Amino acid sequence: MLHARSAALSRRHKLVREAAARHSVDAVLVTSRPNIFYLTNFTGSSAIAVVTADRLHFITDFRYITAVESLQQSEESCPDFDLTVVDGTYDATLLRLLASLKVSRVGFEAAHLTVSRYNWLVDQLGRSTAVPPTLVPTEQLVEHLRVRKDADEIEIFREAARRLSAVARGVFEEIKAGRTEQEVARAIDARIIAGGFERTSFDTIVASGPQAALPHAHPTERMLGENDLVVLDFGGVYRSYCVDLTRTVAVGRASSRAREVHAAVLEAHDRAIQAVAPGRSRFAIDAAARDSLTSKGLGEAFGHGTGHGLGIEIHEDPRITRRTGEAARAGSEGNEVDEAVAPGMVFTIEPGAYLPGWGGVRIEDDVLVTEHGVEVLTSVTTDLLEL
Repeated sequence: MLHARSAALSRRHKLVREAAARHSVDAVLVTSRPNIFYLTNFTGSSAIAVVTADRLHFITDFRYITAVESLQQSEESCPDFDLTVVDGTYDATLLRLLASLKVSRVGFEAAHLTVSRYNWLVDQLGRSTAVPPTLVPTEQLVEHLRVRKDADEIEIFREAARRLSAVARGVFEEIKAGRTEQEVARAIDARIIAGGFERTSFDTIVASGPQAALPHAHPTERMLGENDLVVLDFGGVYRSYCVDLTRTVAVGRASSRAREVHAAVLEAHDRAIQAVAPGRSRFAIDAAARDSLTSKGLGEAFGHGTGHGLGIEIHEDPRITRRTGEAARAGSEGNEVDEAVAPGMVFTIEPGAYLPGWGGVRIEDDVLVTEHGVEVLTSVTTDLLEL
């Protein structure tokens, strides 16, 4: 199996239709590529989907017809699927489709449809249809469904995490004094591809010495030196899903300060994982890590959230972060103000401590919320390795 089976896609369509009913719309216009993949298994670069009460109308162009037809003959075929081949432009084809559906209210993804496209569609629908459908903005309607992974997705995540863990154990062999951060990053990227991943899920981070104080440092020509701490943050895309891992290692002997900071971050990492359980507040999970670092005098050195959701995109909901005024306010369906984590959610746990001019430490694993607690998907030593 490469992606979701037809039965899984059918369940997703049912949930979209239920969400559409709650939003009082007759159809949902999907233009986000990750959301289109989630609903259809289509991995091409250009498509539009329109979900109605009984069909999924799919628009794509000549380049993808053969691939779509092949997909539709497999166990991963999209159910209730109607293919429309682009004639002219995507928007002109969409216009004709919407006019033919005889629906009164069409929900569209407000975060993914530009103002200019929206204005054009409204204008053209008004010109071409006696009673044009109303375009209704929706927020995160499909993304909200993607937060809880189904059995097919969890199967992919477990295998992806196993593969990334194997890659990580090989990555430690790349750490040698005299190599540049860029050389190490290129070697990591090569190992990710050799490990069976489609591509890296983000730009690999190799940050040594003072550079490690930058949470999202870009690899430079700086050479790894004796006694440096090195933050290694990398991930891969496996069967269209992203996994992510960070370890911090020492080049040669680690200083007493390095051991102290690493031990503090590791304790925060472990406490956050121990706090993960269905129904637990994502803010409480963050607090478990943050309070631990604060007790060691490192609270101010931890400026980012404890974790982020993983999925088709490298950063998804839920965000495991501290409570803010915005997060505390109630919001609409799909907004990340939802507080409790639930079975099927996959996210990172990645506390860190960053000390400008000295360096930093981050330790990250991927976890799955289960019915009874938590499953740590990645499996790599968290000891401070001296390489």
